[in-house]
Amino acid sequence: MKDFDAVVFDMDGVIFDSEKAVMDCWSELADKYGITGMDEVFYKCIGVNEAKTKEIVLEAYGQDFPYDEYAREASKLFHAKYDGGRLPMKSGVVEILEFFKKNNKKIALASSTKKESVVAELTDAKIIHYFDEIVTGDMVSKSKPEPDIFLLACEKIGVAPERAYAIEDSFNGIRAAAAGNLRPIMVPDILPADDEMRERAEVVLDSLEDVIKYLK
Repeated sequence: MKDFDAVVFDMDGVIFDSEKAVMDCWSELADKYGITGMDEVFYKCIGVNEAKTKEIVLEAYGQDFPYDEYAREASKLFHAKYDGGRLPMKSGVVEILEFFKKNNKKIALASSTKKESVVAELTDAKIIHYFDEIVTGDMVSKSKPEPDIFLLACEKIGVAPERAYAIEDSFNGIRAAAAGNLRPIMVPDILPADDEMRERAEVVLDSLEDVIKYLK
């Protein structure tokens, strides 16, 4: 097995198939209100926290865009569709969490999503007990691609960043992990890896099952 002490997971797009679910909700509202180009704007928001998302949307549609109302309606739509354990998990999640536990590796979560939502989704999926620490977007002032959330996760589990793998699907997540000197593994979700991602990541793999094989 490769030599490391811990792994830090992103959540959306890595553990849950939630990026596509959120995108579908955004697109549904965009169609409802006749807003064009929302998919392209959404891609820029993958992996960042709520404050940065708002900044990106307002930059695209103007400062008078009713972002708060739009985001609330999108959130209501998302929760109506996926609360109560209905949010689909990615293939291999339980297997990889069991793999790390059996091999005595620390497991942390570093998600840009709000803590309330993160805890609810992990609890509903019955996997929250695997995580030694959970760090969320509302616990740091700087969003990905800044490394703050990964560095705080490593601090909380008492592991040097260089001794931790980070499993990410987003460009900003890989940038953040690399900037924090973690060892980034990219498992792409909506956006495929480009040359920058292949350079910044230690490896790009197709699935969590492939991550297990790689680390063995």
